[in-house]
Amino acid sequence: MGTFCSVIKFENLQEVKRLCHWGPIIALGVIAICSTMAMIDSVLWYWPLHTTGGSMNFIMLINWTVMILYNYFNAMFVGPGFVPLGWKPRFMFCFYFAAKENSQDSMYLQYCKVCQAYKAPRSHHCRKCNRCVMKMDHHCPWINNCCGYQNHASFTLFLLLAPLGCIHAAFIFVMTMYTQLYNRLSFGWNTVKIDMSAARRDPLPIIPFGLAAFAATLFALGLALGTTIAVGMLFFIQMKIILRNKTSIESWIEEKAKDRIQYYQLDEVFVFPYDMGSRWKNFKQVFTWSGVPKGDGLDWPIREGCHQYSLTIEQLKQKADKRVRSVQYKVIEDYSGTCCPLNRGIKTFFTSPCTEEPRIRLQKGEFILATRGLRYWLYGDKILDDSIKEGVSRIRGWFPRNCVEKCPCDAKTDQAPEGEKKNR
Repeated sequence: MGTFCSVIKFENLQEVKRLCHWGPIIALGVIAICSTMAMIDSVLWYWPLHTTGGSMNFIMLINWTVMILYNYFNAMFVGPGFVPLGWKPRFMFCFYFAAKENSQDSMYLQYCKVCQAYKAPRSHHCRKCNRCVMKMDHHCPWINNCCGYQNHASFTLFLLLAPLGCIHAAFIFVMTMYTQLYNRLSFGWNTVKIDMSAARRDPLPIIPFGLAAFAATLFALGLALGTTIAVGMLFFIQMKIILRNKTSIESWIEEKAKDRIQYYQLDEVFVFPYDMGSRWKNFKQVFTWSGVPKGDGLDWPIREGCHQYSLTIEQLKQKADKRVRSVQYKVIEDYSGTCCPLNRGIKTFFTSPCTEEPRIRLQKGEFILATRGLRYWLYGDKILDDSIKEGVSRIRGWFPRNCVEKCPCDAKTDQAPEGEKKNR
């Protein structure tokens, strides 16, 4: 009993620690500043509470704040749902009423060495969470958690409500500055006369609208407009993939499938298996009246003519293709693993990949297997010696291209995909 309680306390402590990250601190700071300033501006200088409109406006501001925070904390603390440690595909029941491993299905799935489990369909391993996430969309730094099966709806609602609340707050900020500063501004033309009698407030506010209030309101307006644009764009991106019953990762897999088929000139067509054929049906896969997503996060309904493991089979093909296309490099100069290295040149410094994926430290003489890259950066796995392999599963990340040179042994290997393309 004591061990069970200590485990619960540890898990609760881990959840609280999610707040101690730059993402939630900035996100909650923006919410606090915009909502607080909107309430202060509205009550003191724009729309007093003793009027019916002012009371309704104030209640609406509180309503936005509560709904935004509810969905935000729901997305953060409920989490995406993780594949159970040691999970294996199983038959529902066998003769002895005990679940057994389905070895035939296992051949279609990737195995995660960290979780010691097979990756269920639509799941992916997150290096930040250090777990395999069910229906993983992406790891969001703003909630310091993954967006996936269980919290996809809450996360998307947060992306919808935040811009709407910010639009309301921005309106309050603009009208407050407009009504309070009108009589103090000089337009420079004696002929310009605008009747502002409707905007004048009687009696005058208790606290005058001074320079500090103007600066704070202007700053909050900038935050509100920036949040509306940035988060609004993320909402439209999320809705676009939800209406196709996809995730961001699955959209990327589909693009790579088309690239693989075109590259090798194969006579096959990849059909995404989880698109129900209707936007409304796809929408209902994420949003439900109960708030609980459909299914268990491990088994998914598929469209007619597709296989339960169509997507995972395509992933295995892409993984094999990545091994074929990968190029071996030798490290010729040390690299400290810094995000934006000044000593590697101006172009390398300013073109550092905008991603949370790690950079890896390199030492002269080491070997790297590069799988993808940019003009001045490469991404790959460090080839480890047998003495280092024990206890280390994988070391991979970004590194500057000018720190390495292509191995002579890969001069012929680079032509392998082309040769394979012709043979197929």
